Amino acid sequence: MREILISDECIEFVSKSNIRVKTKFNYLIEVIGEQKIIHKAIVDKLVNSRFYELRIKADNQIRIIIFSIDNENFNESKKIILLNGFIKRTNKDYIKALKVAEYLLTKYDNELD
Repeated sequence: MREILISDECIEFVSKSNIRVKTKFNYLIEVIGEQKIIHKAIVDKLVNSRFYELRIKADNQIRIIIFSIDNENFNESKKIILLNGFIKRTNKDYIKALKVAEYLLTKYDNELD
């Protein structure tokens, strides 16, 4: 149903996480790929941004920044890319993560078409 691209940076972030995070990540990727409507508790739009976040509720508050390639509305998108991950400790963490996400979008731009 939904094509999911995963950046090398995202794969590296998840691979360094514990087994609980990896298991939850893999499960959520399956859900996102198979279900059209995704609940806000799993994927939510970031305010004042064109990005979404995947919320992995495991030991820490793990977040993965997502960009919806073919539609601004995540639930309508058929192609997304998971860009980068981070541990949310404060709201300032989002600022850094979004800057990285913007950079990664330009890096992977050719692969997105």
